[in-house]
Amino acid sequence: MSDSPRQDPKEHSGSTSAGVRERLAADRADTLARMAALGRDFDGIVAANALVAVDDEHDPEGGTTAFERAHVTSLLMQARRHLEELDRALERLAHGEYGTCESCGAAIPPERLEIRPAATTCVACARRGTADRT
Repeated sequence: MSDSPRQDPKEHSGSTSAGVRERLAADRADTLARMAALGRDFDGIVAANALVAVDDEHDPEGGTTAFERAHVTSLLMQARRHLEELDRALERLAHGEYGTCESCGAAIPPERLEIRPAATTCVACARRGTADRT
C-alpha cells in the first residue's frame, strides 16, 4: 500500500472526464499518425530495396538497410503498444477506474497522469515494479 492518502482520481484539478478523454484522444490520434508515417517509411525501405539486388550479407549497404528496417519495425511495435495502452486507459475512464492504481488502489498523482496519461500504477508501485510499469 502507498503512504499517500487515497483520493478520488476525479478530484484532481484538470482531470475532468472530458478533459482526460480529450488528452487521451489527442495522444491516440498522434500515435495513429506516427504509425501511418512509420508504415510509409517501412514501405519506402522495402520498395527501395526491391529496385536493387540487395544482399545484406555481401552488400556494404545491406547492413544499413537491415538496420533501418529493424529500427522502423521496432518503432512501429512501440507505437502499437502505446496505442493499446491508450485504448485501455479510455476503457478505464469509461468504467470510472482511470487514475486509480491497479496494484494498490491509491490515486495516481495528476502529475504522473499528465506525463503518462495511460499510467496504470502510482509512482510507488511503479518503483516497486508490482505491475506493468506504465
